[in-house]
Amino acid sequence: MNNINDNLNFLKNFFNQIKYKIFAGPIIIFMILFMMILPLPAFVLDIMFAFNIVFSIIILLLAMFTRSILDFLIFPTILLFSTLLRLALNIASSRIILLKGQYGHSAAGKIIDAFGNFLVGGNFAVGIIIFSMLVIINFMVITKGSVRIAEVGARFILDGMPGKQMAIDADLNSGLIGEKEAKKRRFEISQESDFYGSMDGASKFVRGDAVAGILIMIINLIGGLLIGTIQHNMDVLSAGKTYTILTVGDGLVAQIPALIVSTAAGVIVTRVSTQEDVGEQILSQLFNNPKVIFLSALIIGIFGFIPGMPNTIFLCFTCLLFFITWYLSKKIDISKKNVSNVSNTNLNKNSQIFHEATWNDVHQEDALGLEVGYKLITMVDNNKNNGILLKRIKGIRKQFARDMGFLPPVIHIRDNLEISPICYRILLSGVEIGSGEVYPEKFMAINPGLIKKELVGQICHEPAFGLQAIWINKELKEEASSFGYTVVDSSTVITTHFHAILMQYAGELFGRQEAQHLLDHIKKNTPKLVDGFIPEILSLAIFNKILKNLLSEQIPIKDMKSIIDCLSENFPEKNDIEILINLVRQKLGRFITQNWFPKNQYKNEIQVIGLDSELEKLLINTVHSGGALEPNIVSNLIKNVSDALKNQKNIGAPNVLLVNPMIRATLSRLLKIVLPKVVILSTTEIVDTRPIRFTSVIDCK
Repeated sequence: MNNINDNLNFLKNFFNQIKYKIFAGPIIIFMILFMMILPLPAFVLDIMFAFNIVFSIIILLLAMFTRSILDFLIFPTILLFSTLLRLALNIASSRIILLKGQYGHSAAGKIIDAFGNFLVGGNFAVGIIIFSMLVIINFMVITKGSVRIAEVGARFILDGMPGKQMAIDADLNSGLIGEKEAKKRRFEISQESDFYGSMDGASKFVRGDAVAGILIMIINLIGGLLIGTIQHNMDVLSAGKTYTILTVGDGLVAQIPALIVSTAAGVIVTRVSTQEDVGEQILSQLFNNPKVIFLSALIIGIFGFIPGMPNTIFLCFTCLLFFITWYLSKKIDISKKNVSNVSNTNLNKNSQIFHEATWNDVHQEDALGLEVGYKLITMVDNNKNNGILLKRIKGIRKQFARDMGFLPPVIHIRDNLEISPICYRILLSGVEIGSGEVYPEKFMAINPGLIKKELVGQICHEPAFGLQAIWINKELKEEASSFGYTVVDSSTVITTHFHAILMQYAGELFGRQEAQHLLDHIKKNTPKLVDGFIPEILSLAIFNKILKNLLSEQIPIKDMKSIIDCLSENFPEKNDIEILINLVRQKLGRFITQNWFPKNQYKNEIQVIGLDSELEKLLINTVHSGGALEPNIVSNLIKNVSDALKNQKNIGAPNVLLVNPMIRATLSRLLKIVLPKVVILSTTEIVDTRPIRFTSVIDCK
């Protein structure tokens, strides 16, 4: 006894652990196959026909009460299974009709007998007509319309997917939704597209089922007539009547569920996804306007008073419509009164909420931003394998912080549908400071300047440094590298450009907030260095202005010990900001020299651009007197410096102009506007024993 109980408990636990739902699909398929292959007794056939009718009604009701197609994604598969079930039943019923039809109408089961005799009164001609009507309605009206709607819906859903994806990415980048919600929405879009794609094909099952129903009926009629007359020696009239009624009953019992399922398919593809099911939509949208119902009542009432018309029926409908009109009008009046009472009660409370602006309506521009066209969205999508641009942008911030000595603002990335699909824009406080175009599927081959071999592709310029380049297909990548080209992908092009822009606008990125964060960071590591410095010795505003000036001339502020020591030693004795900046630059002279003139380069000498002695005296006198240079002198100066910069590029020397410390700041402000790549250094900032050679001498002629 114990062994039996143990075995029973084992089986119970075994079946509890098994996910029995996974067997539903295979069981249905095997059941359909058995019905097609094995002969079924009449009572089993009755059960299966009843099940088919119940199954089709359940499908229709589910379609009616479904609020969104995402709640009934299995419908295309259900459509396939229901079609196979009906076809299997047709085969099984045809077999039993042709085998036992000679025994009478009940030989094929009570359901076929009921549909063949009771519903059409035993008149096989009426049955054939009714069956033909059902097939025509199903095939020509419902199924054909459902197929067309499914095709159009699939096309529009697939065409609209990129826009929906971009809308989700835009909400995610702007912070309106989180990563979890974005994944959920993307998954729903994918499910919706899969559903309409499946419906586009699954609706053909129903259409084929209608055609199969007609052919099966014709085959049964002809086959039954031949079998009855030849094999069972029945007369033609008796055989025709017997087999025709059985065939018509079989056709009706199969076509009615088919019509129901086709209607369900039509409901699914024609409905618009809302928070209401079909019944609620019908009542809320069809019977919501009392004016329409009232006019309908008047028209029906006129028909009711015309002699010869069924006056009683029309007048009854007129009364019913007048009652509906009165009910809707009363309901609308009550709703308006409730809304009015609520609004009057909460008028003072809600007036400020709905009519006055608040600080929440004020949105600050992002300090740094990157906008991309829709073809570049995959480059900034964390869910894509090729979305490496985000990681590289983060790497840029870290590299910039290590190079320049402070952490730049967070870079906000978003898509922009108004720009070119392959374009990107770099924004500073909402203003474009750089842009370019990249091809995600291609590589940029950059020519260092000495390569003569030409490649097949689209000629362009590298956006960060203006070098000649060409966009090539990935098949030419190895060939371009063998020629000496520098081959980079699209994300590298954008990140390199972004880094160059950050270095160029480093001064504008450094504000009072960054200055305070920098001091707080220094205080954590070396508290004694900043104790008593801000605001006792120097104000935060002056400190920020000095650091901003250094950064604008691409001088890193990593050596904060030297900077703070220099300012602490010279302020307030020297309280002029220009003098303090020059003193700090002299303090950082060793770093400045090493940065622009690394050792073991330029033939062990410092190659710079110099000024003619007469021009230098003229500039010194102008600075002392507070006057201004003549326009032609300024024009010649800019032209000559521009030519000298080209010479520096040709010989591979840095774009450095070495001048007297008294005029360095003035000359920097003058030339940086037109020639942003020129670097103005003073003679006191060169701390090196190597010889200095002037590659060009600038005069004012």
